[in-house]
Amino acid sequence: MKTVTKLKRYDMYINGEWTSPTDGEYFPSHNPATGEAWCEVAKGSAVDVDNAVQAAHAAFLSPEWRKMTPTQRGHLVSKLGELIAENVETLAKFETLDNGKLIREMRGQLQYLPEFYHYYGGLANKIQGNVLPIDKPDMLVYSVREPLGVIAAITPWNSPLYLTTLKLAPALITGNTIVIKPSEMTSASILEFVKLVEKAGFPAGVVNVVTGFGMPVGDALTSHPLVRRIAFTGGEVSARKVVENSAKNFASLSLELGGKSPNIVFEDANLDNAAMGIIAGIFSASGQSCVAGSRAFIHKNVYDKVMEKLVHRVEQIKIGDPLQEETEMGPLATEAQLQRVEQYVDWGLKEGGKLICGGKRPENIENGWYFEPTIFEHADNTSKITREEIFGPILSVIPFEDEDEVIQLANSTEYGLATGIWTQDIGRAHRVSAEIRAGIVWINTYRSVSPIVPIGGSGLTGYGRESGMEVVHEYTQTKSVWVNTSDKIIEDPFKWV
Repeated sequence: MKTVTKLKRYDMYINGEWTSPTDGEYFPSHNPATGEAWCEVAKGSAVDVDNAVQAAHAAFLSPEWRKMTPTQRGHLVSKLGELIAENVETLAKFETLDNGKLIREMRGQLQYLPEFYHYYGGLANKIQGNVLPIDKPDMLVYSVREPLGVIAAITPWNSPLYLTTLKLAPALITGNTIVIKPSEMTSASILEFVKLVEKAGFPAGVVNVVTGFGMPVGDALTSHPLVRRIAFTGGEVSARKVVENSAKNFASLSLELGGKSPNIVFEDANLDNAAMGIIAGIFSASGQSCVAGSRAFIHKNVYDKVMEKLVHRVEQIKIGDPLQEETEMGPLATEAQLQRVEQYVDWGLKEGGKLICGGKRPENIENGWYFEPTIFEHADNTSKITREEIFGPILSVIPFEDEDEVIQLANSTEYGLATGIWTQDIGRAHRVSAEIRAGIVWINTYRSVSPIVPIGGSGLTGYGRESGMEVVHEYTQTKSVWVNTSDKIIEDPFKWV
C-alpha cells in the first residue's frame, strides 16, 4: 500500500494570529521541479478579506501604531531586514520549492533584500513637509505628509518576497497598515516571511496576509471600502479588473505589469559582455521576469558573431533541479505557463520565425515543468512572438542597420518597462537612451536593481513607481495647515462697509 504523505498546511495571518479559512477549505501548492503538491494553503473568502482589512484599519487607528514616531517605525523595518539576513537559506528554499527559481538565485536575491529594508528604515524620519511662502500677511502655512490608511498589496508568483518588499517597506515607514494577497501559486514563502514580521515587533494588525484566488479574495480586497491604496504587480487581465475595482473605493493605484524589453547591441559594443547580458536578461529565472530582455536587436555588422556566442552558451545551459547548486536554469513556475510557452513556439514557427535552438521540453527530464532556452530569428518586429509578452525562456533576435531603425524597432511595442543598450560610444548611449520609451535603461549592463532607484514603466507596463525615495509620496498624502499669527480681532464676516 502506498504511503500518503501529509502535506504541510498554511493558515492565513490576520491581526497577529494564524487564522484558518472561514470556509475551512485549503488548496495544494505544487513544486514546479516535480509537478507534485508539497503544501496546502488556506483558501480565503470575502469574509476573510473583510476580517483582515478591518484588522488593518483598527491597527491604523490604534495609538500603538499611530503614535509611533517615524524613527521607531524605521527601527522596526530595519529590524525586519536583519531578520531576513539571518534566515536567507530558509526563505530561499521555500521560494525555490514554490516557484522553481534556482536556489542560488534566490539566495543571492535574499542576501541583498535586507538593503531595501535598511534603506527605507533610514528614510522613515526624513520624510518632510514644507513651509509655504504664502501671499497673505499674518499667515503661517505649512504642509505635512501623512499615511493613507490600509494598503492592499497584490503580488505575483515570479518573485514573491522581492516584489512584496517593494510595497511593504515604504508602506510601513510612512505609517500605513497593509493586507498582502500573494499569488495562489506561490503563497508559502510569504507566509514563512510574515513570521519574521511578527518577530520584529510590529503591532498586531499592521501586516496581514490573506491567501486564495483572485475571485473572491483579490476582488474583495481591491474593492473594499476601507482600502486606500492598491499596489498591484501581475498580468494585464487581472490589472483591468483591479482598475475597475479601484473606482468603487476611490483607492489610489499603482500597476507594475509586463514588458517586451529590448537589448540593443551596436557594432562597437564589447560583444562578449553583450552576449552575456542578453543571456542573463532572458534566461535568468527561466524568462519569468517583468524586465526580461525578450527581444535582441543586433547590428548587422556583428550579427553573426553575437549569434555564435549566444547559441554556443545557450546550448550549454544546464537545466535541472533548482535546489541543486550546479543547475543553471530551472522549471517554469506553473504548468499553465509551460503550455503558454509551447503555444508561442508554435505561433513563432507558423509566422515565419526561424528556430535556432531549443523550442521543446528537455528530453532527459521526465517530471516538472521544464522548457529549453529558446532562440528565434526574425526578419522584422511584426509577429506575435516578437510583440507579446511570453514570460518564458524565448528570445527573439532581429538584425538592424542604424540608430534610427533600431530606435523605431525598440519603441514598436505597447510596453515601456526596460531597455539594454550595448555600446562603447558614450554619446550614442545617451542619444539612444533619450529616445527610448522605457522606465529603465541599462547601458552595458542588465537586470541591475537597487532600493535607491525607481522601477516602473508606461503603456501596458502600467503606471506608478516602486522603489526609490519618491515612492514615499505614493504612500502618503499632503495635509496643509494654516495658522493665523495675528492678534487682531477678526472682523464680523457679515458686517459690510
